[in-house]
Amino acid sequence: MAAPGRVVALFGPTAVGKTAVAIELAELLRGRGEDPVAICADALQVYAGLETLSGAASPAEQERLEHRLLGFVPVDRTFSVGGYAPLAHREIDAALDSGRRPLVVGGTGLYLRAALTDLHLRPPPPPELRRRLELAVQERGAPALHAVLRERAPARAAEVEPTDRSRVIRALELVEMGEGDEGAGSANRPQLWTSEMRRPTLLVGLTMDRAELYRRVDARVDALVAEGAAAEARRAVDRGASRTARKALGFEELLGGDVDGMRRRTRNYAKRQLTWMRKLGAIEVMDVTGVTAPEVAAQVAGRLTR
Repeated sequence: MAAPGRVVALFGPTAVGKTAVAIELAELLRGRGEDPVAICADALQVYAGLETLSGAASPAEQERLEHRLLGFVPVDRTFSVGGYAPLAHREIDAALDSGRRPLVVGGTGLYLRAALTDLHLRPPPPPELRRRLELAVQERGAPALHAVLRERAPARAAEVEPTDRSRVIRALELVEMGEGDEGAGSANRPQLWTSEMRRPTLLVGLTMDRAELYRRVDARVDALVAEGAAAEARRAVDRGASRTARKALGFEELLGGDVDGMRRRTRNYAKRQLTWMRKLGAIEVMDVTGVTAPEVAAQVAGRLTR
């Protein structure tokens, strides 16, 4: 078996075809005697029970390429990049140490960075603290909790909208975890940007013509709806879907029957992912407009030999 030299990371907006390219690339690498494994870098595909809505690799696709860190978090639990990073590092290191080729695949920019680099991330909060603050927001409302934050940590409060429930909760968590009142300019804030990779990495960004991408986004939304994404969201609610699980694209929209809203939100998210791509250091961008997944995979494989 050929020993892999580098991690391969595939990033790009939703509906650009990352999973299909990863599977085709895996086939090519096996032809070279390698043993590839995909490692998910997506904030929502980690949840069990959101496979359809999050666009996770299907069972048939997983038969063609083993996926790790996919569907392993119960839908009623909160999860964050701070919990993800050490798991991703462990999977990548274990793959390389055993002679396998890690293919890090995802569309969540921060999760991708956390997998490939050593970011300085705060640990996740104790579950009991999160539950207490979420209950307080439900009972008193986000603006009331923001007033508490403003009294205890005015610099943090100034960075958070009073109606932003998630950020109010997170800011209060950090204060109660002893982080203090750190404003945007604090040197002690977590480091979310670095181009220094933990392991040698070929980082490839997939992009395409914006109009074609949006057409594919709309088609993907229609397909997810046809596959039962709304029923999946309702089942997740019945199982007590956590605040972070409910961030899945289209979750709230489908609960309200707003498919058009899901299309708009997904297109806006794809636009933000392209912005993330421009911030990733040492990325090799490939325009895949009109190019098939096997052709893209062949180009990626060719870059590995350079």
